[in-house]
Amino acid sequence: MDGADAARIEAKAAAFAPPSSLREDGRIDLVGLSRAELEALLVEAGMERFRARQVFHWIYFRGVTDFGRMSSIARPAQARLAEKFVIGRPGTVRDERSADGTRKWLLRFGDGQEAETVYIPGTDAEDARGAVCISSQVGCTLTCRFCHTGTQPLVRNLGSGEIIGQFMAARDAYGEWPTPQSEARLLSNIVLMGMGEPLYNFEHVAAAMRLAMDAEGIALSRRRITLSTSGVVPMMDRCGAELGVNLAVSLHAVNDALRDRLVPLNRKYPIAELIAACRRYPGASNARRITFEYVMLKGVNDSEADARALVRLIAGLPAKVNLIPFNPWPGAPFETSGEGAIRRFAAIVQDGGYAAPVRAPRGRDILAACGQLRTDSQRRRKSAA
Repeated sequence: MDGADAARIEAKAAAFAPPSSLREDGRIDLVGLSRAELEALLVEAGMERFRARQVFHWIYFRGVTDFGRMSSIARPAQARLAEKFVIGRPGTVRDERSADGTRKWLLRFGDGQEAETVYIPGTDAEDARGAVCISSQVGCTLTCRFCHTGTQPLVRNLGSGEIIGQFMAARDAYGEWPTPQSEARLLSNIVLMGMGEPLYNFEHVAAAMRLAMDAEGIALSRRRITLSTSGVVPMMDRCGAELGVNLAVSLHAVNDALRDRLVPLNRKYPIAELIAACRRYPGASNARRITFEYVMLKGVNDSEADARALVRLIAGLPAKVNLIPFNPWPGAPFETSGEGAIRRFAAIVQDGGYAAPVRAPRGRDILAACGQLRTDSQRRRKSAA
């Protein structure tokens, strides 16, 4: 795949760009800026260059939103920072809790647009760390038939600050920022599996994940970050080269005819190209397997023949297959596969040498499960904007 396709993707992303970090009161939101950008802004404001490292630590390691709490910075410098800058967070419109411990926030950004973020608690008694499922777009550019988010047209891309801000807001909600008394972090995993296709907003996603991985900030290992894509092949190569985070691929079908219908992006990047990109992905190994996500749709893709074809398709790849019982939503055109069909499918994949865990539905009662996220945000006319 040549670079022309990647360039076209970037050009299209620019048309759905997020708003500026400049607020109405003239102050600049520092969340989402790279270390170099932060340093340049502070120097321009007449502050010492070394202040950037201090501010970065307080924003991303301690999670403060008030310059007055930055105890290592003198009061006059705190006042100057507060005059010119702000440490933003998305506003919480709605905070819902599921009976199974899942939690979903409807978050509102500076321009009034909204996205959903989900915390999925861990199930392992020895490692209770959960994952924050982050959105990368308001709406989605794709129209996957089984996904509720896909019924909402793309409104705009989220900026790097809005993306990392979701994780920071979740940490705020759980009081999970390190203190001198405690370094415990239960919210220590990020999955880019919320609203939108992350690889159609790669620049901002990559900037946010670099902030998440910065050793002097949030300091998540790349092994604790998983990016899920429907198969934007040229950007998969770039993601592997520049970020090297874990890769999850929304597969859902084993032949082009069916995947064209379920995941229309397949018409541009068919299965053969998608699997080839998976084989090229840097760092894929038995220790860091590629995850294939496979939603189980009754009578559509859940036959024993489909399971055997799946094993042949991914033969030789260090991979596992997450089987996802379809999560219904209002007006959905599919039904969930029966338990017997799912068990038989899983057994065939496992006999083929691949782990095939069945993902337990989480947060269905608050529409927080896989494929259920959606908001009422709409794209504004240019004249109104």
